[in-house]
Amino acid sequence: MPNTSVSNTNTAIVSRFRDFFRTRDFLLHDGRRLRRLSIPGRAQALAAGFAAITVAFSGYGMGHAALGTAAAAGLVDGPSAETRVAAMQQQVKAMRADVVRLRADARAHAARIDRRQQALAAVLTGSDNADQLVLAALAQPSVDAAPIVTRPFDRVARRQATMAAQAKAMADARYADTARSMKRLGLNPRRVAPAMGGPYEPVDAATAAAATANAPTADAAADAQFRALFLSWKKLDGIEQAAISIPSFQPVAHMAFTSNFGVRSDPFRGTAAMHAGVDIPGPIGTPVYATADGIVARAERAGGYGNLIEVNHGKGIATRYGHLSKILVSDHVRVKRGQLIGLMGSTGRSTGSHLHYEVRIDGSAVNPAPYLQAGELAMAADRAQRQRLGMGGPAN
Repeated sequence: MPNTSVSNTNTAIVSRFRDFFRTRDFLLHDGRRLRRLSIPGRAQALAAGFAAITVAFSGYGMGHAALGTAAAAGLVDGPSAETRVAAMQQQVKAMRADVVRLRADARAHAARIDRRQQALAAVLTGSDNADQLVLAALAQPSVDAAPIVTRPFDRVARRQATMAAQAKAMADARYADTARSMKRLGLNPRRVAPAMGGPYEPVDAATAAAATANAPTADAAADAQFRALFLSWKKLDGIEQAAISIPSFQPVAHMAFTSNFGVRSDPFRGTAAMHAGVDIPGPIGTPVYATADGIVARAERAGGYGNLIEVNHGKGIATRYGHLSKILVSDHVRVKRGQLIGLMGSTGRSTGSHLHYEVRIDGSAVNPAPYLQAGELAMAADRAQRQRLGMGGPAN
């Protein structure tokens, strides 16, 4: 009768154990198409159930062997039927605890897989909250689960590791394109990108060995790729955020130059003179926009410039907008890339309605044309601005 009771209890436990595990579908997006990988609930239940039964009966076998050895040595009397039943009941309780633990481990491990997949999908599709999702995936604690519990997810984890490596390559390529655009303008990317540093703290040999251990599990390999992806993404985010402060947005909607940067014949005297910017024609009242994020250094009447706005973009970069018919901003106000700041006119030393536009680096005028034609830089700034607005930043 006791044996029948134990058998019924085991049957009930196995039934509840299998009911918990359901088929899990993972949608993997590689930037071009969706792929679905399924892990059947039966495979998860059998794996976790086998682990629990192995742990439970191994412990029972060891205890039974120890008790038999003690009885043979005359230290204790042989176990009675009641003692054996009680021992088996204890093992059943241990099995229940193992089932609960394995079930929690499987749930936590599946959550890690889900978080990583959300981050990958955001990165590969260019979502504005990609960096937040990558951070969330990295913050998800690792699960110290038996390999037999995590093994059904290994296929998905390996695929995620491959996709994270691809996303890292995309981020590195975008960083390289933006850095090249800056260098073509004579700007050192290190000058405009956020600075990083800190005291040097060497890693001890044991920690380094653990970090570079051979034959990592599929989950550990995916985590390593995600950490590498995060570092590349933060580096890319830094340079693209810096691109917002580089004047690459068009100051007017329709671009044309009536006078270029450099030495020219002065329109009033007819003698050679240095022209520190470019002249862009248009009707009086044509909207004029800030070409990068910054702070208005001055907005006033300024001699030959007429009505002038000067914007300080940081890192020694500034822009000037002259001959305006109307100034729409005031001193010390923060402006955003693409924000309306004034209207075109013909004030000051001017022969007709146009915008005199300058870019200055460390106080010296440089040719604005390459900045306005830096396509990769403009794209980087646009991505960074959309990301900032998507994260709740101020609109223009």
